[in-house]
Amino acid sequence: MILSTAQPNWPLNGKQPSLMISHLSHLGLMSITGEQGRSFIHGQVSTDITALETNQWRWGAHCDPKGKTLATFRAFGTSETLFMMMPTSTLAVDLPQLQKYAVFSKVELTDVSEQWLLLGVAGEQATSWLTGTFGELNDELTHFDNGMIMKDNDRFLLALNRHADVKNLLDGQDIYDASAWQALEILAGLPNLSAAHSGQFVPQMCNVQAVNGISFNKGCYMGQETIARMKYRGGNKRALYIVTGSVSQPLTADSVLEIALEEGGFRRAGTIIEQVQRDQQVLFSAVLANDTALDAKLRIANDDASTLSLIALPYSLDDNA
Repeated sequence: MILSTAQPNWPLNGKQPSLMISHLSHLGLMSITGEQGRSFIHGQVSTDITALETNQWRWGAHCDPKGKTLATFRAFGTSETLFMMMPTSTLAVDLPQLQKYAVFSKVELTDVSEQWLLLGVAGEQATSWLTGTFGELNDELTHFDNGMIMKDNDRFLLALNRHADVKNLLDGQDIYDASAWQALEILAGLPNLSAAHSGQFVPQMCNVQAVNGISFNKGCYMGQETIARMKYRGGNKRALYIVTGSVSQPLTADSVLEIALEEGGFRRAGTIIEQVQRDQQVLFSAVLANDTALDAKLRIANDDASTLSLIALPYSLDDNA
């Protein structure tokens, strides 16, 4: 399903609209079915899949044996099917990794992105529009005919299957592009890892534990030893931060983030994870040293006109190391 999208001034150059519906074209869905589907995924990922109720959803991470994150995702589903939502680029590399181990279980893993339309809804009128359209939203995950709605604080994610009457549902509404939603996720400090960063970070380096994406009480899973050791013995030196400011040229996959030194000059600071840019204004998440001060001065290498600063995370990392 293809939607025409507006190019909004918000989120970087104006006020957030009272109702913002974004086409989440950057995200995809993996389905997990079969009698051993949930138990198989439970043994692969950081979140407690067996405890996940049909009216709940959870963040999680899929790691390699060394504890490096291959994918971060939202897990949710029905009584028959479990879904994992993640960036489409990540899904393309993570699905084959899971399928290598799935041959030993009664489970089927499928990229079903083309069968679903993913929308993000935010703004002060989001709740009233959704309840007026779908009814009361009393749970983390609400099921309705032809779809599901995930509540994430004051934001909502919709998964509509191909049988939904999308044209009638969205009639008269402006549809914003995916970057408008990405800005909200960046400001929420969420760990959306693209394929470019697969296998680079232990989940705690991307704050997955801070968004309830790691269960430290479940049984064994891929990479658990490293993840548990980082919590109980310490040693994590990095965290996900929110960065905003201005640049004089477009950010690219090769852009290098630098931090100012007390004695003068700059050095490489960390890795840009997810970014939104409108003209010269930028907003992005980045993995930096976890002792980076909020008043640190940052810039993009080879862009002397760039001026960047940190925004405080909306959650605490103190109790989630």
